[in-house]
Amino acid sequence: MKEDRTATASPAESAAAPRIGPGSARSVLLTLLGEFVHPSHAPTWTSTLLYAFAGVGIAEKAARQAIARAAAAGWIENDRDGRRAAWRMTERATHLISEGSQRVRSIRTATAAWKGEWVVLHITLPESRRADRLRLYRALSWLGFGSPRPGLWIGPHADRAEAARAAVEQLDLAGNTVAFNAQSLGFGVAERELVAQAWDLDALSLHYEVLVQHFRELRPRDEEDVFFAHIELVNALQRLPSIDPGLPAALLPADWQGTRAGERLDELRAKWRATAHAHWRKVQGQSG
Repeated sequence: MKEDRTATASPAESAAAPRIGPGSARSVLLTLLGEFVHPSHAPTWTSTLLYAFAGVGIAEKAARQAIARAAAAGWIENDRDGRRAAWRMTERATHLISEGSQRVRSIRTATAAWKGEWVVLHITLPESRRADRLRLYRALSWLGFGSPRPGLWIGPHADRAEAARAAVEQLDLAGNTVAFNAQSLGFGVAERELVAQAWDLDALSLHYEVLVQHFRELRPRDEEDVFFAHIELVNALQRLPSIDPGLPAALLPADWQGTRAGERLDELRAKWRATAHAHWRKVQGQSG
């Protein structure tokens, strides 16, 4: 069987061209569930979700499709009150959001001492499995893996080996995969050069710079403006793991700005949080 050993994307494709604004309707729904619904442990009205979607530029049709697909996927379940529809999070959604939140936090805590241990995967895909290429890329990128060579994936987080196994097995790629832990032997391509080949840190730094500039220039005029700005900010933070592997300090440039940029975004999130949550509760009360 002919194999396709180019089943990866270049580092430049992962972080280049910073994109400002909310993600997909699915992404925004996860933001709303994780930021507002999960902490309250209470169902939310469809009308409240649609109001929040509209405020960040998601069309009603796309919003309703995202809600319906989330229900079909088992993330939310209907909690109807008469003729009005409300939605309650399932344990599956709670688990998904908890994992995502942990991954976002891990970007900030990756500067701890690193033992030099890599998780290394070599994965080949036959021509007939092109559809799995993007799924594999998304799954491994989310876990902080990068690809310095076609078919080769490396990650500096040994504690994510089991998650990588699950991703590979879910795509039925175990038979196409060689996996092991490794440490550099000190010759050949240096680790910093390997990092440069696997991740475009210049593009990632630019992405952070653009994010900070965008959100610091926002001037919410009232509670509603703060609410929508907060949704957009939290959504942007929750999408960071797809492009930021959370590299240990030992692998980052000496002048790396990502950490400070992340702190500034977290400061804005904390500044807006109370007002945004108060507005959510107000809208929920009016909808109910």
